[in-house]
Amino acid sequence: MSSLVIENGRVMDPARGVDEKRDLWILDGRVARAPTRPPPDLPRLDARGRVVCPGLIDMHVHLREPGRSDKETIGSGTRAAARGGFTSVVCMPNTSPPADQAGTVEFIKARAREHGTVRVFPTGAITVGLKGEQMAEIGALKRAGVVAVTDDGHCVQNNEVMRRAVEYAKMFGLPVLDHCQDYALSAEGVAHEGYWSMALGLRGWPSIAEEVIVARNCLLAEKADWKIHMQHLSAAGSVRLLREARTRGVKVSGEVCPHHLALTDESLKGYDTAFKMNPPLRSEADVEALLEGIADGTIEILASDHAPHCCYEKEVEFDFAPFGIVGLETELGVFLTKLVHKKVLSLSKMIAMLTVNPARLLGLELGTLAEGATGDVTVFDPDLEWTVDREEFLSHGRNTPFHGWQLKGRATATIVGGKIAWQG
Repeated sequence: MSSLVIENGRVMDPARGVDEKRDLWILDGRVARAPTRPPPDLPRLDARGRVVCPGLIDMHVHLREPGRSDKETIGSGTRAAARGGFTSVVCMPNTSPPADQAGTVEFIKARAREHGTVRVFPTGAITVGLKGEQMAEIGALKRAGVVAVTDDGHCVQNNEVMRRAVEYAKMFGLPVLDHCQDYALSAEGVAHEGYWSMALGLRGWPSIAEEVIVARNCLLAEKADWKIHMQHLSAAGSVRLLREARTRGVKVSGEVCPHHLALTDESLKGYDTAFKMNPPLRSEADVEALLEGIADGTIEILASDHAPHCCYEKEVEFDFAPFGIVGLETELGVFLTKLVHKKVLSLSKMIAMLTVNPARLLGLELGTLAEGATGDVTVFDPDLEWTVDREEFLSHGRNTPFHGWQLKGRATATIVGGKIAWQG
């Protein structure tokens, strides 16, 4: 733990409705009021002209360890997170082997302690081997320290298995996160089913393949009276279903990733595999529905779905390339550019969607700058203009659709427990 004074910044803490220009003190790793007698030689960080907010949380990240350290490691992934302004990441269980037992979770935690630049919160698998057939030992995963359960990268197709998993997760107070995809409907699609898939001769992945599972999850959440969070929503129908369920008080929530807000399926016309992700980029109407869902509070959380791959894996025909892109180092800039500067939502609301909202869902004692809170802080310049260059990424992955983009807004310092994890 460490101590630090962040001076002259615009301190924004949506959890408490705070927005004021003042200094922020961190003493022994926790937010504190200014002491009568400041410690000698206390480090100082000038945040003049910048926003000082609770440390950003990305609750959808693939760190690839164990098993695919050629794609990413906990060390490289957390360094990328720090550069992107994130003090905490929630890592998905689709590793090799999957995090479906306590031993794998303990391995991830140990590697994070040894090599992590920011905080790492592991999730556990819903089913053994992510196969959707037999429930994993959710109680043992909880004791090992997971903050949620998910088969992300896969979707449980058996509704009875999913129902019992939700009920069992409720017993241990673990939210259920779900990658919404009906395999029969999506078949082997690689692009949104619509004009561009037909024009380009690519197999279609229809919106209904996502919407059917969102509808199922809303019903299961209502039946079990427990939290199901829909990951990386992409379709207008999903937003409509989520809005209706939340209006009735069902414990469901959703997240949106930057690529599904900033891009459409028209981006595929060059067959560039940097634009291939699951769920796929969809139509302009879908993007408008996502933006509306964010603006009216239907969607409460923003995340990256950071999914690094080796360059050679993406340098193949579109059909054969893996799904996924990197996002930790670009998402803050994309969200500021597309949401705040386009006046879709306020800066305070955007910060809440990356701090207190995911913290509340996952039961993390983070997401605020209240006195006594953990000294995790993000400092960013919302007006800083910069150009994305994938060759400068700290992530092992270079698979981004935003290479060469001009973005407005970027992190300038990331503080974890009072220590500067990254500074630009």
